[in-house]
Amino acid sequence: MKTAVNKKGKPIVIFDSGVGGLSIYQEIKQALPYAPVVYCSDIQGFPYGPKPEQEVIERTSLCLNALAEQFDPSLAVIACNTASTISLPRVREELDFPVVGVVPAVKTASEYSKKRCIGLLATPGTIARSYTDQLIDDFAGDCQVIRVGSSELVQMAEQYLRGEPVSERDLHRILGPFFAEEQVPDVVVLGCTHFPLLRTALQQVSAGIHWIDSGSAIARRVVSLLDPAGFDAESVSQNLFMHTGLDDQVSALVPALENMGFVAVRNLPVGSKMMAPPSQVDCGENVDSYSKMRAS
Repeated sequence: MKTAVNKKGKPIVIFDSGVGGLSIYQEIKQALPYAPVVYCSDIQGFPYGPKPEQEVIERTSLCLNALAEQFDPSLAVIACNTASTISLPRVREELDFPVVGVVPAVKTASEYSKKRCIGLLATPGTIARSYTDQLIDDFAGDCQVIRVGSSELVQMAEQYLRGEPVSERDLHRILGPFFAEEQVPDVVVLGCTHFPLLRTALQQVSAGIHWIDSGSAIARRVVSLLDPAGFDAESVSQNLFMHTGLDDQVSALVPALENMGFVAVRNLPVGSKMMAPPSQVDCGENVDSYSKMRAS
């Protein structure tokens, strides 16, 4: 992996197809509170799971190269299991800074499980991918692994951050396969970065299951590549939320983003005639500002 350099004022970039990577953002900000972060959601390309692999690779490359040109980051995180497992070789070759990927925390789950039965909750594409088969063979070969794929849960996490309630009935239905087997897992891997956003709701409908994700491990990896002392503790880190697609697709997210410490929402124009004109939505400046959204 390329050497990371703490460039003064240059951010860590976190990239995902939607808002799932905000679970990774929260872990990184806990570990590096003074590091500026640019989060980018490829709303125009969302969701990645059902898309052909080459299309996901092209979208990931397109967005990360645009972010690299605009922000010259110290490091990037692909906070999407789908994009990570198939896009990392391409973007690591293209970019001159380290790119960290995420994978399901199968190894950690195997180490934790006493019953030697673990679950994997991920998107349908992730649970079927050969990369996942290899993870299980390498790190959980002596475990029974129950795989559950759900695209619906991705949408539920997206809507949850937009203020929609989580249906316990739907959660019970989605998680049903974990309880249908003779052996019930004692630990389940959240194999999509969207799913930790629903951790509290998941815990409420699944007594006895310990939920594990890769967020803290990714944060530790980022810290190992970037010297925490290189960030100025006396300055206020400017965390930006970038997105592709139309601005009105983001407006419902504003309260949650503000609570997470983002100071502005901006459009990242990439490769489509359907894109809205570039815009900047900063606090207190226009109708989409955080302060005016709260007042409306």
